[in-house]
Amino acid sequence: MTFAMSCRSRFTLARRVNKSAVTSVSCSSGAARHFASDEHKPTSFATKCASLYHPSAGANRGLAPPIYFGSTFLLDDADHGARLHAKKEAAFADEDGFVYSRWGSPTNEACAKQIAALEGVESNGGTMLFGSGMSAITSSLMSVLKTGDHAVFPYTVYGGTHEFLKEFAIHWGIEIDFIDGAGKHGPEAYRAAFRQNTKVVYCETPANPTCRITDLKGVAKAVDDFYGNRESNPDRPWIMVDGTFATPYHQRSLDIPGVDVSIQSCTKYLGGHSDILAGSVSSKSPQFLHGLAKVQKLVTAPLNPMDSYLLMRGIRTLDVRMQRHGENAFRVARMLEEHPLIASVYYPGLESHPDNTGGDSCLVAGAFRSGRDHPEDAEHMKQTYGGMIAFIVAGEGDVALERAKRVCEGLKVVNLAVSLGSVESLVEHPASMTHAMIPREDRLAGGLDDGLIRISVGIERGCDLVADLKNSLDRVMESEKNAGGGDTGERVYASKAF
Repeated sequence: MTFAMSCRSRFTLARRVNKSAVTSVSCSSGAARHFASDEHKPTSFATKCASLYHPSAGANRGLAPPIYFGSTFLLDDADHGARLHAKKEAAFADEDGFVYSRWGSPTNEACAKQIAALEGVESNGGTMLFGSGMSAITSSLMSVLKTGDHAVFPYTVYGGTHEFLKEFAIHWGIEIDFIDGAGKHGPEAYRAAFRQNTKVVYCETPANPTCRITDLKGVAKAVDDFYGNRESNPDRPWIMVDGTFATPYHQRSLDIPGVDVSIQSCTKYLGGHSDILAGSVSSKSPQFLHGLAKVQKLVTAPLNPMDSYLLMRGIRTLDVRMQRHGENAFRVARMLEEHPLIASVYYPGLESHPDNTGGDSCLVAGAFRSGRDHPEDAEHMKQTYGGMIAFIVAGEGDVALERAKRVCEGLKVVNLAVSLGSVESLVEHPASMTHAMIPREDRLAGGLDDGLIRISVGIERGCDLVADLKNSLDRVMESEKNAGGGDTGERVYASKAF
């Protein structure tokens, strides 16, 4: 199955999943058949109110998969219930169906199978859905880490992940090292941090918010060289990748030998509309998925049916949305790179990006496949580089920090809000918002300057976004010039057509 599925093929897949789900809970139709007989129809008002009424047998032919809100499921008999309770936790249900929604449900599973298809593990692994990206991250870590274990994380890890490590993991006796894992020297930095008790090697690429790229092949090789592959050493560290910025449209981490776990904050691009919280974890490893399912069953929780449905609906337009995000972001990045108030721009599509080195070893080229399934797809599928941009306003310390805040607050089209990946453009200032919980020293070590601004470029008209950002930047420059502060007004902005 190709990634760029047609609408019809996606609906066909949904219909098949729907039919499978309905079959797996067919025991509910038994209750409906009982009601078909006058002998078994409830006769009292109270029992009619409390009874379960089901649609006709043809209801499962709806094109869109239905939403199953039930918390529990009818059983064929006691032995059926015994089998379900005796099963080993896993990503997906089998022919016996479902028993209780905390252990999985049809709508959740239908969505999970679609993401598994995007991640490339629909036939040799699985995906599990959680109530947020953070729930997906923490569930993954809790499924494999215990007291005395060690884990390696990059400095530029998402702020919520950093907070979990500092506020919970270290107090559980888990040892944490932070390293600069970006760029061509990243694998060496990871390897230098390895210990005999290392159980997780965690990557975030492109990094939030700097958009730096991690050499996943290099990291996997470093783990192989130090610990051996998983076949020879089942206890080697789990390589986990948060690929939220890229999505499977650009980056399919599980295609890389040695990478064990792919994490997505589905709140972002996969959902795409700022109206749900969701996270996914995908893996080829039955061992890992069993541990993850155990954590979900007993500690966290599956994504609820309504949000599972909305996530499925969002995914149907992921391919076309990602193309537009990338086209708009490239235009915005070019303008920012030329503006005199901007000290630097981090966008993988620019030649100035530190990981866009060109040649066969270029990390950017390997990280952005633009929905292509085969090399020949490049002839008719445009290369894009995602919708996330980080840029740093000129100045140091508090000067840069205040300038960045004023730039964000002066935007009219772009929305000042956290999160990312939605159809509308969003801007935020990490130093005072999403990464404020990270100590300044650690934040700066990871490249998160005081004046860094992150923008999630939406699918509005590109020229509107360029004009909005330029106008805000120009107003900040003009206000400082009128106030007699700064030298930015002495630099001439050469107007160009973007």
